[in-house]
Amino acid sequence: MAKTKKPRRPQARPPRGFRDYFGAEVTARKAMLDRIAEVYALYGFDPLESSAVETVEALGKFLPDVDRPNDGVFAWQEGEAADDPGDWLALRYDLTAPLARVYAEHRNELPTPYRRYAMGPVWRNEKPGPGRFRQFYQCDADTVGTASVAADAEICAMLADVLEAVGIARGDYVVRVNNRKVLNGVMEAAGIAEDDERTRGIVLRAIDKLDRLGVEGVRALLGEGRKDESGDFTEGAGLGEAQAAPLLRFLEIGLAVGGKDTPGGTAGQPPTSPREGASAPTQVGDRPSGSAATLQALRDVVGASALGAEGVDELEKIAALLDAQGYGPDRIVIDPSVVRGLGYYTGPVYEAELTFEITDEKGRPRQFGSVAGGGRYDDLVTRFTGQQVPATGVSIGVDRLLAALDAKGRLGDEARGPVVVTVMDRDRMADYQAICATLRQAGIRAEVYLGNPKNFGNQLKYADKRGSPAAIIQGSDEAARGVVQVKDLVLGAKLAAEASLEEWKENPSQAEVPLDGLVAHIRKLLG
Repeated sequence: MAKTKKPRRPQARPPRGFRDYFGAEVTARKAMLDRIAEVYALYGFDPLESSAVETVEALGKFLPDVDRPNDGVFAWQEGEAADDPGDWLALRYDLTAPLARVYAEHRNELPTPYRRYAMGPVWRNEKPGPGRFRQFYQCDADTVGTASVAADAEICAMLADVLEAVGIARGDYVVRVNNRKVLNGVMEAAGIAEDDERTRGIVLRAIDKLDRLGVEGVRALLGEGRKDESGDFTEGAGLGEAQAAPLLRFLEIGLAVGGKDTPGGTAGQPPTSPREGASAPTQVGDRPSGSAATLQALRDVVGASALGAEGVDELEKIAALLDAQGYGPDRIVIDPSVVRGLGYYTGPVYEAELTFEITDEKGRPRQFGSVAGGGRYDDLVTRFTGQQVPATGVSIGVDRLLAALDAKGRLGDEARGPVVVTVMDRDRMADYQAICATLRQAGIRAEVYLGNPKNFGNQLKYADKRGSPAAIIQGSDEAARGVVQVKDLVLGAKLAAEASLEEWKENPSQAEVPLDGLVAHIRKLLG
């Protein structure tokens, strides 16, 4: 008789490209999102929570496939097994495409302009890698329904304020601003026809690789092409020296502002969307004292292009608006080297770069790189309405920003666990719960130990594992006298590691406290 095959046990692990987030990480993220939301609200933006699932048609930005009409998204078909299958559905890949659908659907009820912010997870059906996950958080703010560049300037100012609100010091970041019209104007000056999508695409991708390939690498891609270290050849745009000259001059202006004269890289999750961080330079050189010289240089390089001149004019207005609000070049700069969303943005573009150094996995110094980006996208809602609706917005990569704060050692307070009330007598559980309730009513995070209280040492080990700042102990003697023992676990750990025998015997990490003074004592201990 054949043996019955036992059912295979599922493996206890998340799917490839996904991960779990535990207490301290979730707490730190929530605290960051709360701070960002406060800044967004201060600027008059309202929250919006849209569905995590959209129709593939509504999402729009995917590469069609014969059998599976999506690329880069997690998608499925409703009623796939039925004779009459329904719509293709997908998890959202960003928070901007859902906004376009929401605005198109509710535009008659919404104010114009409509200012909204949104926070939540997004999903990408892409190959995962180190620091790149298929699910991650974004934090967006957008203004829909106005063509005024004042909206773009406001987004840039708000982005600077957000970075400082979450703990990035002034001097550790810079918000860089450019305009896609300027870049299109430079291509016009180079004699590249507007309908020559192939050449324009190669040129844009080449310029976007400046940080990685350097000027000579880009020069090769503007010409006949480039062979990389592995021997693979990338076809170039085929431009002659005269045609390439305005583009190379454009790059020189960007290098003068951003100091991007050598190939570089970033740490953490690579950019996966036009609304996220782009690659970062390895160093920041001397910047002009103001934007006037940069703007004049751009006017020279776009030449007679009306579109390019319009882009420079918009940058000039943005610079003036920011200057009037006190956002100088120490925080926000006009930087032509910013190239974002090759087929996405229609006007001003911007990104926030963290300028401090970290060490990569090979021990090499690297700048942290970009943590946010965005720009003007006047065509996204058009798919639904048939009419152009101007819009501009920014997306912050929450996970990268958290990694940046961790690298700067600024997440410690967010990881603090609850005060633990230990149990010395099972029959007095109500008393311990009453102590815990008193702390909670005072806004102090606290819990009663609910494991087996037989071994007191295990209770303290539990408190240590929870990251608890203090443990409260009350035996029958303390209860009779109306006091508790408060053990400062942070100081205790420090004494155990550093204190002399005499200092340890004095045991300053433990104090007897009357019950009516417990809240004040814990507040002082927590600082």
